[in-house]
Amino acid sequence: MNVFRILGDVSHLLAIIILLLKIQKSKSCAGISGKSQILFALVFTTRYLDLFTTFISVYNTVMKVIFLICAYITVYMIYVKFRKTFDSENDSFRLEFLLVPVTGLSFLENHSFTALEILWTFSIYLESVAILPQLFMISKTGEAETITTHYLFFLGLYRALYIGNWVWRYYTENFYDQIAVVSGVVQTIFYCDFFYLYVTK
Repeated sequence: MNVFRILGDVSHLLAIIILLLKIQKSKSCAGISGKSQILFALVFTTRYLDLFTTFISVYNTVMKVIFLICAYITVYMIYVKFRKTFDSENDSFRLEFLLVPVTGLSFLENHSFTALEILWTFSIYLESVAILPQLFMISKTGEAETITTHYLFFLGLYRALYIGNWVWRYYTENFYDQIAVVSGVVQTIFYCDFFYLYVTK
């Protein structure tokens, strides 16, 4: 396992922990898109179904379980525990605009036409756009709490580090996954404008 992947996983986990701590400490989910969090929970659920069929390593299994648990805890906090603080009026991105094309694309462009492979491909495509409801919410309200911007920064950093991971794997293992790379680059592009604002402000 290379350093880019480890740092990417740590950055991703740190982003989720920052978000959970923000919600728990403030007892509020103001400024957080519940729709983005539902999409991330769906991403992890469809991607990690191989937990039941394939063992890769203890590290891999533990990280998958942690991401799944954290994703569902976040959704629970937003829609159940602190639902009175949830800004549903501004979290108005229409998920069907993402889910319909992502579903269609995962059936059309995948590595093999099996249920697990289609679901894995769906998760890769969905992850590339799952942050859009959050970015849409920020652009609509014109503001974001500092802790929320730190969460987005570490999510974007995770994606950028994974691009490094793919470059590393290409040169050391001659491995290249076009679906993952193209989706990752698309996702990173969505963060570029946010990164500029984050650094300048």
